[in-house]
Amino acid sequence: MLRRVSWGEGLRSGLRTTWELGKVIFPVTLIVSILRYTPFYDALLSVLTPVMGLIGLPNEAAIPIILGNLLGLYAAIGAILTMEMTVKQVFILALMLGFSHMLPVESAVCRRVGVSATLATLFRLGLALAAAAAVNLLWSGGSEMARYGLVAAPESAPSGWVEILLRAFQVAAVGILQLAVIVLPLMVAIQTMRDLGALDRFAALMRPLMRPLGIRPHGAVTMAGGLFFGLAFGAGVILQQVREQGFTKRELTLMVLFLCACHAVVEDTLVFIPLGINVLPLLLIRLTVAIVLTVLIARLWPDEPSKKEPAVQPRS
Repeated sequence: MLRRVSWGEGLRSGLRTTWELGKVIFPVTLIVSILRYTPFYDALLSVLTPVMGLIGLPNEAAIPIILGNLLGLYAAIGAILTMEMTVKQVFILALMLGFSHMLPVESAVCRRVGVSATLATLFRLGLALAAAAAVNLLWSGGSEMARYGLVAAPESAPSGWVEILLRAFQVAAVGILQLAVIVLPLMVAIQTMRDLGALDRFAALMRPLMRPLGIRPHGAVTMAGGLFFGLAFGAGVILQQVREQGFTKRELTLMVLFLCACHAVVEDTLVFIPLGINVLPLLLIRLTVAIVLTVLIARLWPDEPSKKEPAVQPRS
């Protein structure tokens, strides 16, 4: 039986998403662009950035890290678009933000399904710092200056407040345009996947992979929902599955830790394209780390069939 694809709904979802993201990224980009030329900016960096040099980042990189962890990837990208950094520095930032972003919201989702928000937060922050240190130590390339898609690097510093404001508006507007080019087709693709039942098919393909991760096959739909839609946007799927499937505490913790390391693999990868870096390694690193760590934790935390844990229910 042929399924009908709601192209119009996908396009409307893309426009709504672009509008919602624009309300975040435009003011953030604008404010950070203006603050860069004020004494407050240098004072803020001196307080927030004592460890930036240890992971190969300039002091001002603390701004997108803080914005990304508190508000989300789009706020962080808005700040990055105002900064001049090398390809390696932008890659390190993107990798850190891939592991650790939007902590208040996504940690709350973890808590709702019965996993400690503190554990999830510390796990993600630890992954971000370890990944940044590893890339900084092992990668000797990426020394050329990053080019942010349609955003050309400024030739000189602005000479007055009028020019500062004009440049800030330009960077913010172009940043939104670039994200819209990605978000619109992405939302249409996600709607198409929903209409065609692609999530169910993907979950069926994932079932044989659950056992090495220490999870029974019925966790495949939860994992697929988190991988495709993320912890925040996929919360509905995740919470529904937790209510219906009766996961043990061990299974739920393993799934959440896996998804903390690697979720929303389509959106969270493609949104970094405007930063002018190769996004495929971002995806491969996140996926590899998620698999290796989850398998390792599952081996160190063996299941005990004779002592079955009670099914975990989501918190209200």
